Amino acid sequence: MRFALGFLLLQSLLAGASLPPLPVIGYPLPNVRPGELKSQFLDKRRGHTHHAIDLMRRRGTPVLAVTDGTIRKLYRSRQGGISIYLFDGTQDFCFFYGHLDHYAKGLREGQAVLKGDVIGYVGSTGNAKRTSPHLHFAVSRTGPERRWSGGVPLDPFPILRARAIPGGAGEEQPRTTIAADEPEPEP
Repeated sequence: MRFALGFLLLQSLLAGASLPPLPVIGYPLPNVRPGELKSQFLDKRRGHTHHAIDLMRRRGTPVLAVTDGTIRKLYRSRQGGISIYLFDGTQDFCFFYGHLDHYAKGLREGQAVLKGDVIGYVGSTGNAKRTSPHLHFAVSRTGPERRWSGGVPLDPFPILRARAIPGGAGEEQPRTTIAADEPEPEP
């Protein structure tokens, strides 16, 4: 993957193109503490490189849209379980939310969302340990085809960490709940 990222960068430089700047986003969960952010991007996980950050939370904790954008794909897989792919407004970046317990009521592909909207709930679906509910959060550049999968992965740690430095926007709280009648999380 490092080769692919290096090749993309070299190709862009040779073509005189510039890569879009890293996105400025909100946190994907309420009350993220800067100290809990650790880079796990290059960690090895069951035969593959992680390319994400895991944020441990109670099952049912609201998951937030990190940017104004569009729900590009709702997906269920053996590895990621119940998942969401969110594109930012420029479609340059895709944000992946994995291992969800369930989607926010009424969430659908093609739906516009605003930063802070509740789009799902933390779980342990897919290959996540049932006793360790968490949000698997990944960021990628979409490339010219604007595909929801197969983009160039970016380490979410520095992108999220930038929110914690002086001048960052601080704690993120749910702005809107897509469906107000969701049940309360289990204790």
